[in-house]
Amino acid sequence: MPAVFVTYSLAYLDRANYSFGAAAGMAETLHINNSRSAFLGSLFFFGYFLFQIPGAAYARRKSATRLIFFALISWGAAAALTGVIREFWLLALDRFLLGVAESAIFPSILILLTHWFTRAERSRANAVLMLGNPVTVLWMSAVTGFLIKAVGWQMTFVLEGIPAILWAFIWVLVVRDHPHEAQWMSRECCSHLESELESEQKTLPPMANFRATLRVPGVLLLCAQYFCWSAGIYGFVLWLPTMIGAGSACGIEMVGLLSAVPFLPAIVLMMVIAHISDRTLDRKRYIGPFLVIAGVALFISSMTAGYSFWLAYAFLIVAGGAMFAPYGPFFSIVPEMLPKNVAGEVMALVNSCGALGGFAGTWLVGLLQALTGNSRAGYFLMSMLLMLAGGIIFRLKDAKPASNS
Repeated sequence: MPAVFVTYSLAYLDRANYSFGAAAGMAETLHINNSRSAFLGSLFFFGYFLFQIPGAAYARRKSATRLIFFALISWGAAAALTGVIREFWLLALDRFLLGVAESAIFPSILILLTHWFTRAERSRANAVLMLGNPVTVLWMSAVTGFLIKAVGWQMTFVLEGIPAILWAFIWVLVVRDHPHEAQWMSRECCSHLESELESEQKTLPPMANFRATLRVPGVLLLCAQYFCWSAGIYGFVLWLPTMIGAGSACGIEMVGLLSAVPFLPAIVLMMVIAHISDRTLDRKRYIGPFLVIAGVALFISSMTAGYSFWLAYAFLIVAGGAMFAPYGPFFSIVPEMLPKNVAGEVMALVNSCGALGGFAGTWLVGLLQALTGNSRAGYFLMSMLLMLAGGIIFRLKDAKPASNS
């Protein structure tokens, strides 16, 4: 789990630090307008969308660890090049390729976790993985502002891209695809774990292939729900520094510190909710309400932004915690609904729809910011999408608990 956490944290760093480049004057340096800047921010998600399912298929049939090794090197190089390239269309291509390189990471790691954790542990394992989101944004927000102040946004991209390349070699040395490949695990423990995982598979409905899963109503609901959720959450993460900077008139260092605070409650809530979800083996109950709370908090923030920055900011903190809280239970649903021969590709499909949502949310929130000159319209859009995501999840039928009998 530490290796998984670090890997996903590096991936999230190299996609989310674009927000600080935008807040630090990337558009002015490159002589592009704000609409083009929003387009650059969203292009990552288009590349991220295209190769999710092929990547998941390779990870399931061949090796997730090997695929992640090559992805780490590729995205580290692409992330560093963001600080070097000056031509707009070359930078657009680079951001697209960064998305392509990172597209293999999330579904591959989710597949890897299904090889190592049973249903009673899965929500917590997923939560540790997803902690890479708020923890990374937390320290990145606190550090990147000062780093930009010291060396500029271009060199910051270079410095924050190099660790992924170095980490690739540590990853391939310490991580294995299956328990029986790990030398540090005893044969008895390995047999017991793999026996439990196989027993869980026997309780799931058989699926001939990935195409058959598209006729399962829950799969399409999860795709629609995650599209809306990701549109709201990535619009929030990628444009939060710009919104805070515009509303507070603070320097980039203070913008970084203020941008970090909403992710503190997210870290705590993610682990608490994952623990409760595993204890009760209930997933849906711990997803929808938090997304609705996040949407309502963002709506109130948009309504109060013109009157009191600090009141609006307080509701941003509430929204930040609530929108991250359900990740652990959410990514436990598919492996408990579908067998392992298709679960990886379905998780990739759901995450692909999330990538499209991230593309739409990042572009539209940035575009609304550019067109209106303030953050209110973007806040409103994100709030509606998050409330819609919270409502959709209640339409999903509960997965039956796995049984070892």
